[in-house]
Amino acid sequence: MKLDLLTSLYVFMLAAFIGFEVIRRVSPLLHTPLMSLTNALDAIAVIGAIILVGERKSALSTVLGTIAIVAATSNLVGGFLITDRMLKMFRPSGPKKP
Repeated sequence: MKLDLLTSLYVFMLAAFIGFEVIRRVSPLLHTPLMSLTNALDAIAVIGAIILVGERKSALSTVLGTIAIVAATSNLVGGFLITDRMLKMFRPSGPKKP
């Protein structure tokens, strides 16, 4: 049990570090496509967190899974809102021709 938790925390820290380094080096022109990609990854994270919470292996995994669901869902919704706002910038704003 304790080894699984330590391994999981190690993988989480490694993924967070690699993700931070990859995102930091992206040019500003690619942020909107990257946001769309992270929305898909957040959806996978929400599903994984729901599975983790549903297993109820321990109180710690339930609490961490619930925090992961809330964080990934808020990131997912925010990403969709930002992507929608960016796409509205490319729509024509004048009157439509008949």
